Amino acid sequence: MNIPHSPSRGNGKYQVALLEDLEDRDFWPIVQPATDGYTEPANLDTWLRVQAVNRTRHVEALRPFQYEEFGTDPASPSAAHIDAVNQLVARLHSRLKGVSITLNRTVQAAIEQPEIAVLQAVVTAKEQAHQWVQATEKIWDFYLELFGQRQSQFGSWLLACDRIALDCYQDMFMGLGQAKSIPAPAPFSYMKTGFGPATFRRGIPLTKLGKQINPFPLIQLPYHRLVNPWTLGAILHEVSHNLQTDLNLRQVIPRSIIRRLLKAGFSSFVAGTWGRWHSETFADLSGLLLGGHYMVASLMDIAARSPRTTQHFHSGAVHPTPYLRVFISTELLCRMGFPQEAKAYNRIWQRIYPNPLPGKIPAEFLETFPRAKRLVVDTVCFTPYPQLGGKTLAEVSGFRPMHQSMIEEAGERLAAGRDPGIVPERFLIGASRWALDNRLASPPVITENFYRALGNR
Repeated sequence: MNIPHSPSRGNGKYQVALLEDLEDRDFWPIVQPATDGYTEPANLDTWLRVQAVNRTRHVEALRPFQYEEFGTDPASPSAAHIDAVNQLVARLHSRLKGVSITLNRTVQAAIEQPEIAVLQAVVTAKEQAHQWVQATEKIWDFYLELFGQRQSQFGSWLLACDRIALDCYQDMFMGLGQAKSIPAPAPFSYMKTGFGPATFRRGIPLTKLGKQINPFPLIQLPYHRLVNPWTLGAILHEVSHNLQTDLNLRQVIPRSIIRRLLKAGFSSFVAGTWGRWHSETFADLSGLLLGGHYMVASLMDIAARSPRTTQHFHSGAVHPTPYLRVFISTELLCRMGFPQEAKAYNRIWQRIYPNPLPGKIPAEFLETFPRAKRLVVDTVCFTPYPQLGGKTLAEVSGFRPMHQSMIEEAGERLAAGRDPGIVPERFLIGASRWALDNRLASPPVITENFYRALGNR
């Protein structure tokens, strides 16, 4: 079989392996020409051969992705991302080949000896092959859509999000106390319809991939976030989930939180609840350290719902109660050197929600919350970890007041349509928020200039 490939950039080792796999003659169905030049449409042998042909062609269609088929501009998927997906497809394809060969041999046996047991073995093998093909096709389709978005009008927006996510990774890994192995490939952004953003971490089995391992971090962003770049603090939050994994902190942080709270005399109920909240709490606090106090404004955009919804407490949930979540971030904001900003956000939040609704949050949790949040913030952000090279998270990536000055200057430049300068990509989210809050330009102008500035990087 001849599958077109790119002569200019090569196929990559996983594509070559897959192509060689397809060239194995045992993979192909046996098709014998009719001796008289004519085959009846209802002929059993013909129907059997067609089943093998259909399945073989279906498997053949699930080919490796080529480098240039999704474009060659900066927004296109990188060779590293395509190779990572092709490696996954190649592993699945080797299994497909096995079940297809079984089907082909069973078909040939049925043609030679069309007994009921043999014919039923054909349809059984056909069903098994179909299930494998469907599972692989689901994964292939997922990445086809993922990569295909880069050819759409949203390609440049997604590229901008990639660059913000990459900047977060670079900042964290450059700030570590000792060198760690460099994760690859970098995070990849895509647009998804739905209310909220999400992420899929590297190396985690995904349901939408048939429990196959995700080869690189995926940052899922809804359209309404992309069209309003000042709400893209979500990127810093979602990237932080991946950083917690890639920095080997996913097991350490919850154990440290629970141990710290129990040692301080908190009940197992309180300590266990904070332990379950570890991932979302880490992502909120890490995002704040990466992007500055406008990340709190972005969090409030998300958490502000009806009092019943915002103050809903579920002890088994992984997300902190939204009402409490904002106060956790403002606790960190004070320790970062922004006490006035923290007070301002608290005033707004308490104006909207002056008192917790009776019975919504357990009394024990409310009573212990002020002291518990201080200990949790200290444990996550101001406790040294070997995984960080003996540093604290705040030392590895600590937003400082001087960085806020950079954001404000970049916001004024964005609003005026000028180059924001060498400001880190992640700071442009706060810059767009500064421009919006201070009405320095209209929302469409800020949006256009935001994506242009990141596109020119």
